[in-house]
Amino acid sequence: MTQQPFSRPGAIDLSALRRPAPSSAPPAQPPAGDAPRPASASSGTVHSAYSLDVTEENFQQVLESSMTAPVLLVFFSRSRMPESADLAEDMATVSGEFDGRYLVGLVDIDAVPQIAQAMQIPSIPLVVAVVDGRPMPLLQDVVPIEELRTALTQVGQQLTTQGITGRHQPRGVAPAEDGEEEQVDPRYAAAQDALGEGDIDLAVAEYQKLVDANPADSEAAAGLAMAKVLQRTQGVDLNEARAAAAAAPTDVDAQTMVADLDLLGGHVEDAFNRLVRLVAASADADRTRARDHLLGLFAAVGNDDERVLAGRRNLASALF
Repeated sequence: MTQQPFSRPGAIDLSALRRPAPSSAPPAQPPAGDAPRPASASSGTVHSAYSLDVTEENFQQVLESSMTAPVLLVFFSRSRMPESADLAEDMATVSGEFDGRYLVGLVDIDAVPQIAQAMQIPSIPLVVAVVDGRPMPLLQDVVPIEELRTALTQVGQQLTTQGITGRHQPRGVAPAEDGEEEQVDPRYAAAQDALGEGDIDLAVAEYQKLVDANPADSEAAAGLAMAKVLQRTQGVDLNEARAAAAAAPTDVDAQTMVADLDLLGGHVEDAFNRLVRLVAASADADRTRARDHLLGLFAAVGNDDERVLAGRRNLASALF
């Protein structure tokens, strides 16, 4: 196993991998032998349908799964820090609550030190998110299980805003055979299918149905808000939009359009700050429109996101 510094972005070399076409190949899955199993003397961890022990043999396949949906690698050691094993247990438990949004890979560095050495893990516990083969540290402390749920909800909302909506199959479920459709969470299937086909209007309608049926569904709410951003920006030329906004700094339509484009481009704080300035410079109906638009962008990113919390504070200052 080749050593690669964990601190370097994209440290895991997956250059030989290619994302499979959605209609022609099932998502990469770890070996059937790693199906969920009860706690044992060797693993000591209760597995959900979306968690598994990582070994040298299945490590590469686990990483390949990140090309379908995010993988969360949990590095722990019962001998060096027993609390880190508790975190691994909690991550395995919580993984089953997100319907395949994440696959949790449990890396016991006492059993497989080679993996920790190859990734040059600096300390334990450590949770590493791997998305499209790119690793990034997510958590470096033992936290209560409720905080884990909140953190993974926030990550899911952020991924949705970036168009990352893939899901893993539950462990032990055979991959779809050729000609069979890949299993999709039925709650989001219609909206995701519409997005995949480029029918943004239909996606908005389908997400709206989900939100109407369950206002507490934060993933559906984020999906709806993001779909609306996509709907508003269809066919918009970025350079023309920026030129129009620069020429009219208090024009609500021009400024909100660039804010939408900033959000799509990953410039979340720029989008928020632009609209906060617009709220501060506007009055009456224009101020209300700017504020409401900003609240919609907050929903797209996720109301518990630190950038949203800061944006809300800035918005309150602009309003009062």
